[in-house]
Amino acid sequence: MSEIIELARRARDASYALAEASRATKDAALHAMAAALRAKTEAIVAANAVDVAAAREAGTPESTVDRLALDPARVDGMAAGLEQLAGLTDPVGEVVRGYTLPNGLELRQVRVPFGVVGIIYEARPNVTADAAGICLKSGNAVLLRGSSSAKSSNEAIIAVLRDAAESAGLPADVVQGVPTDRAAVKELMQARGLVDVLIPRGGAGLIQTVVGESSVPVIETGVGNCHVYVDADADLDLALDILLNAKTQRPSVCNAAESLLVHASVADEFLARALPALTSAGVTVHGDPAVVAAGKDVVAATEEDYGTEYNSLDLSAAVVDSLEAAVQHIRRYSSGHTEAIITRSQSAARRFTQAVDSAAVVVNASTRFTDGGEFGFGAEIGISTQKLHARGPMGLPEMTSTKYIVIGEGQIRT
Repeated sequence: MSEIIELARRARDASYALAEASRATKDAALHAMAAALRAKTEAIVAANAVDVAAAREAGTPESTVDRLALDPARVDGMAAGLEQLAGLTDPVGEVVRGYTLPNGLELRQVRVPFGVVGIIYEARPNVTADAAGICLKSGNAVLLRGSSSAKSSNEAIIAVLRDAAESAGLPADVVQGVPTDRAAVKELMQARGLVDVLIPRGGAGLIQTVVGESSVPVIETGVGNCHVYVDADADLDLALDILLNAKTQRPSVCNAAESLLVHASVADEFLARALPALTSAGVTVHGDPAVVAAGKDVVAATEEDYGTEYNSLDLSAAVVDSLEAAVQHIRRYSSGHTEAIITRSQSAARRFTQAVDSAAVVVNASTRFTDGGEFGFGAEIGISTQKLHARGPMGLPEMTSTKYIVIGEGQIRT
């Protein structure tokens, strides 16, 4: 038996015990994990230092090194996240709908865990604790495959979490790490029947590889080519504030704006204000001819620019003749994450929200709100950009499936 199959079988066995665990037991495990992370901070930071040193030696950009690095404050943040999870409502057992049929059968549809969840993710070791906690709270055993660049960090964190889970009365195998070599990952993607769902978290390349090569069902998360459309009836002061927040507040995340569309009737006035403001904020604008003509620091956009998730201080921009042209542009280039319209027109807002098919469509607000915490869901495993099972921020309920419980008194079908 291969190592991956053995890990998956152990996860399956652990998932049965976890599925029957009470909320009190799961919450106790989360609190134990948080306490253990704090108690083992020094060892975790020391393991992380090995990864950081290797990354720097390999010439990794400092922005990436910063995402990899842990310090006592970041470890404490991981622990606090687990404690927050313990305070959230347990989705397992929630009745989605229930009623009595004409024949007297009592029917209930209730939330149940997936069972075994595999998560393939890049760089940030804090995802290890976040993902383990979310899966545990929702009743799922988890197989964690982090990046090789965070190998020492992830191994240290997973060891702490396993011991803490066991101390709270759960099998240690509710949390397991998966080897980072490519052969192991490919085997994980083919472990259909042992692994119920895979969730990739990372760049477009990682996500498409998992989607294309996996026989296990996949929930796609994270790629965000998000648009801000400034309509003919926009409040331009409001539009500028929203654009700057959506682009610059945290440019490396999936709900940051990557593309600006401006209605031709307000383009001269808006771009005269927006382009200098973007430049002052360090943003490089990749524009169509109309945008290039409006600003001296604009770079001519290529076709590729309009479909790019930059995750940086770069922004594609174009002038459109109508709301319908904006919708067509979004349909062509969007990744289906989040799109925003800035307008004072109710009819324009209504048309935009009806015509744009993305996980979140925003009116007069920043794209940066597409997030589990900002939506009031608490912790999330990612932002789903697909349409089956879950779409948008994936909180605890989205980490469950359902089953039907049917209670009768001897009914038979005739």
